[in-house]
Parts: sequence; C-alpha cells; structure tokens
Amino acid sequence: MNVQLLGCIETEIPGHGPIRVPGGANVLLAVLAWTPGSLVPDELAIDRVWQDRPAPRNPRDALYVVATRLRKALGSRGEHVIRRNGGYLLTLSQECIDVARFRSLVWRAGQAAYGGVDETATRLYAEALALWHGEPLCDVRTGWADAVRVALRHEYREALVGAVRLALRSGRPEEYVPALHWFTADDPFDEQLTGLLMLALARSGRRTEALGLYRLTRSRMVDVLGCEPGPDLRGLHEHLLSGEGTARTLPYASAWAK
Repeated sequence: MNVQLLGCIETEIPGHGPIRVPGGANVLLAVLAWTPGSLVPDELAIDRVWQDRPAPRNPRDALYVVATRLRKALGSRGEHVIRRNGGYLLTLSQECIDVARFRSLVWRAGQAAYGGVDETATRLYAEALALWHGEPLCDVRTGWADAVRVALRHEYREALVGAVRLALRSGRPEEYVPALHWFTADDPFDEQLTGLLMLALARSGRRTEALGLYRLTRSRMVDVLGCEPGPDLRGLHEHLLSGEGTARTLPYASAWAK
C-alpha cells in the first residue's frame, strides 16, 4: 500500500488502484503516515484531527470511531492501523509513504552531486520532484497541516535549487523553467530562485524575458518592501543588460549554478 501526502491525501494498492478514505479518517491517515512506524498518542492524534474545529464530547471514543472507519476503508490493509499503548501507529515501511521516498531521493541526489556523479544526481532529483502532485495535504486545513506544508515547501525549494544548479551546469537551462516560474510566482521575493530563473531564461535564449522578470521583481520589492533587490540579483541584471548574461563564467552564475 502506498500513501500520498504530496498533494491530496490518497491511498493506493499497486495493481488495484486508489482507495477512497472518508474525510475524518483521511486526516487520521495523514497524521499516522507523517511518522510511519511510530506511535501517535491519542492526545496528539485528537489534537491534529480536530484542530481548529470543536472537539467531540468524548474525544477518545470519537478517535476510536475514526480509526475503525479508516481500517474499514483500507479493507485487508486495515491491519496496518494498530492500536497500542494509548495510541495508534501505521505499520508501513518508509518506502510506502511518498514524503519518505522524496527525502530519500533528495539525500541520495545530494550525495551523488557532491561526488561529481551529475547524471545520477539529476535523475534522482527528477524522481524526487516528480512525486509532488500539488500542495501537500491539500484537502486538510488545520494548523498542523499548515505547519507540515511550510516544512515540506522548504524541502521542495532546496531540492529544486539543487536540480536547477545541475541543469545549468550540464547545459539544460530550460528543464526547470516551469517549476521555477511556479515557485517564484508564489514567492516573488525569493531572490535566489528569481536569479536562477533569470539565468535559466537567459541561457535558453530568452534574455528579454529574464530582464522583464527582474523589472517586475524590483517593482514589487520597492512597492511592498521598500527596498531594492540584493547585490547578486542586481549584478546578474547588469550583466544581462550588457549582453553577457549567458556566459558560464559570470561571477553570479558561478556562485549559484555550481
């Protein structure tokens, strides 16, 4: 059984397709899958399942009902939801949870990149980023889920930076342009990713678009933050204006694309 958290919460049995898990049980599945194999005490599970909602009158009984619904929805795989020592745990291996697979792939990619095995690192980064199917836990709106999304978004960003640097280094600048566009549109003040996007666009023959991105970024920063972009981003802009923006020897490029 595979559990997806990187997107809407989904459960799938290979060869049998997805399993429909009802609302509250779906949240409990996410709570247990976040730390597979580890006991989640009743109090913590109750807080995360009913966070930002009125708690039931008898929370432990309500949690038992939700756990029963989860087991029923999972059918024969319901045996993986275990009651033990005042809590519940999900007895699935790390490889059955997409978040764990993502982290493992990113770690292996980083090790390969550090060792100079760029082809392997590029493949592993691509596999890791492909596990994302939108906003993590997109069908859960609680404080706990919000915190999870912030943490995972940071991990995605770091993986994206690693993948883009390799793509620039290996002469495939356009490969991650769509992902960079998506991320910078959502966080327009991230100067590192904006710079990488500008560099990728310039090296893809889209210098005018890269210059336009800088103008838009600068305008937003001045209007909203009351400050100019940092020296690295300004430096890249100046090189682009001078027609040197695609040179691999640019100080800015070497600092960000290695």
